[in-house]
Formats: sequence, structure tokens, C-alpha cells
Amino acid sequence: MEFDDQMRRFFGTDDLGAVSPEGLASGIERMRVEFGLETDKGRRFAMWSLLYMLGSAPNLDVAFKDPQDGDAARTFMDLLDQANAGEADDRTP
Repeated sequence: MEFDDQMRRFFGTDDLGAVSPEGLASGIERMRVEFGLETDKGRRFAMWSLLYMLGSAPNLDVAFKDPQDGDAARTFMDLLDQANAGEADDRTP
């Protein structure tokens, strides 16, 4: 599942800045429900990743029963944290 496809599917746009707070909450709720029902590992990981970026991902031990999937999610979290730290460093005068 492509990132833009997820954005359009759950939020009606690929621009989160255009989504109202109510629309964001509603989209996150739909995504969490669909995440719980999804059986395809790749799609689950993609949804979890977007939920993580939105601050709404379920805990790893709940989201991923397979330890390798949990490790991949931890790696994603670390990479995202490093990227965000780099952006903060770029803004420091």
C-alpha cells in the first residue's frame, strides 16, 4: 500500500494540513479498526507506520506477533527519530 493511497483512503487527501482535527481523528480511528482486521503483513506494517507518525500506533507487542516484524518496526522508529533529530539540528542557528 502506497503512502499517498493510505492518506487518500483514510483522510480523503494526501495533504494532512488540509484535514480538520475531526477528520484526522476519524481517519485515525478508521485506520486503527482496519489495522486490527488486516491480515497482510505488508499492509499492516504500512498502516502501523503511518499510525506511528501520527502518534496513534498500537504498542509493538500488541501490533506484531512475529518478532521479526517487531524488530522491523523498532528499526523504523529509530530511523524516523534520527531523521527528526537531524531536522531539529538543521534549524538550530
